Amino acid sequence: MAFPHRPDAPELPDFSMLKRLARDQLIYLLEQLPGKKDLFIEADLMSPLDRIANVSILKQHEVDKLYKVENKPALSSNEQLCFLVRPRIKNMRYIASLVNADKLAGRTRKYKVIFSPQKFHACEMVLEEEGVYGDVSCDEWAFSLLPLDVDLLSMELPEFFRDYFLEGDQRWINTAVQALHLLSTLYGPFPNCYGIGRCTKMSYELWRKLEEEEDGETKGRRPEIGHIFLLDRDVDFVTALCSQVVYEGLVDDTFRIKCGSVDFGPEVTSSDRSLKVLLNAEDKVFNEIRNEHFSNVFGFLSQKARNLQAQYDRRRGMDIKQMKNFVSQELKGLKQEHRLLSVHIGACESIMKKKTKQDFQELIKTEHALLEGFNIRESTSYIEEHIDRQVSPIESLRLMCLLSLTENGLIPKDYRSLKTQYLQSYGPEHLLTFSNLRRAGLLTEQAPGDTLTAVESKVSKLVTDKAAGKITDAFSSLAKRSNFRAISKKLNLIPRVDGEYDLKVPRDMAYVFSGAYVPLSCRLIEQVLERRSWQGLDEVVRLLNCSELAFTDMTKEDKASSESLRLILVVFLGGCTFSEISALRFLGREKGYRFIFLTTAVTNSARLMEAMSEVKA
Repeated sequence: MAFPHRPDAPELPDFSMLKRLARDQLIYLLEQLPGKKDLFIEADLMSPLDRIANVSILKQHEVDKLYKVENKPALSSNEQLCFLVRPRIKNMRYIASLVNADKLAGRTRKYKVIFSPQKFHACEMVLEEEGVYGDVSCDEWAFSLLPLDVDLLSMELPEFFRDYFLEGDQRWINTAVQALHLLSTLYGPFPNCYGIGRCTKMSYELWRKLEEEEDGETKGRRPEIGHIFLLDRDVDFVTALCSQVVYEGLVDDTFRIKCGSVDFGPEVTSSDRSLKVLLNAEDKVFNEIRNEHFSNVFGFLSQKARNLQAQYDRRRGMDIKQMKNFVSQELKGLKQEHRLLSVHIGACESIMKKKTKQDFQELIKTEHALLEGFNIRESTSYIEEHIDRQVSPIESLRLMCLLSLTENGLIPKDYRSLKTQYLQSYGPEHLLTFSNLRRAGLLTEQAPGDTLTAVESKVSKLVTDKAAGKITDAFSSLAKRSNFRAISKKLNLIPRVDGEYDLKVPRDMAYVFSGAYVPLSCRLIEQVLERRSWQGLDEVVRLLNCSELAFTDMTKEDKASSESLRLILVVFLGGCTFSEISALRFLGREKGYRFIFLTTAVTNSARLMEAMSEVKA
């Protein structure tokens, strides 16, 4: 069963313009180096580039050979070299080494470096240190918005998460601001803005400044999108660390969806070849199952296969004219659907095999117990066993972080014991990872005899609420505290269900986690949209340690049509998961909204843990 949009659902803006803009700008930059040239592309720009300008477009603009930027000497014999890279120091060293090698060999060529999405001063400094700054020309390809689907835009900046939330490095904020500015120039203005989080507040203020400087561009225009909601990833780590059970999330957890497409190996295609499949709304089969709980997907696909067979069987009783019509009009579509159907059935079987092997049921049971706060001792022993069996270093870390976040930090005895077991099981090289997780507030140890909560409650009886809030903020800034239980109670994140939760007919957003938990990020968005502000959510905001970091900015709505007010752009700084996207699509259908998602990158629990890890897989 797909999620049919309500007949009154607002139309989505057409984001294909963003692709055209990016393509035209890239072509313009390539043509500044007239004549034949070789193009060196950094590995993680290859997939996004492929979605914007394929090889044939590059060839039309005199790109001769394509090379991957890697640490080995270039074999290019071309007189002009163009580098399309991320602004990273190691890339500058690589380019400098090529230029200097040419100088030694007495060879003169033209070099052009195109930075995407922006160039940093540090990169130019390195080129200068290496003595090649005068030999290369630098440009930037301000490509920061890639439409992955009709309602999903990505900045394709997975490093945003680690750089900002671990290192405190703010360099990508400018990229996020430029992306927001471009969106508001094309589809703005946005009459209602809400946000929560430190990074969000900083980005929002910068964006507002930029809008004021270029005042007048969107003045007087009718808004297409009525609301924009910005959210930091660290406001809700718990949701991102849960195992996903909606189809698209499971495909991402199992096979890794990269830049909107996935490589299905021989175990899915039942042949000796891999197959690259683009997963978006154009894939009719996928579009009907992407937001479904996995338990419904098989039934849906087998029903679909029966319907398809029935359509094929119709040709048996046809005369020649009908047959001709069938072949010319329907057959191609049926074949395409048949191919997609067998791919998704293959993917389901492969997921089932892997999950049965991992004893997925037991894992989900433990996660649900952590979320609900039951049987903590049992869950801790499950995690210990997970570590001792060396199931997977990333998975074990994820479970430890989930335990820490839901319990407001681990008691010192458990922290030391789990950490020791982990390092003995997976190796001492993971020691630095623990320091990272602690710094980011993902895996923390409670202060000795952690009586902060008791102290807080006594203090709050003595002083006024406002002062108590300030004191609590002072306490919580000592350690990033998650207060998950209290937030969960306040926002009713654990639904009370009488009898079985029917996953075939979901009643709320909790279905994306089998009815056990409503994603905190999505609940916040729902509550704020209902109230049109953070009013009445002061206690929740305080528990999220965001007292100064939640804001509402509303302009007069006289120009906004009722249709645009039902379109909501949700911006995740630090990444969002497919489960959150599915949950908000469900909410949109229930309330007559349509959500559009903009994220620095699509993420999942494994990617978050890898970003924090000092041990490269």
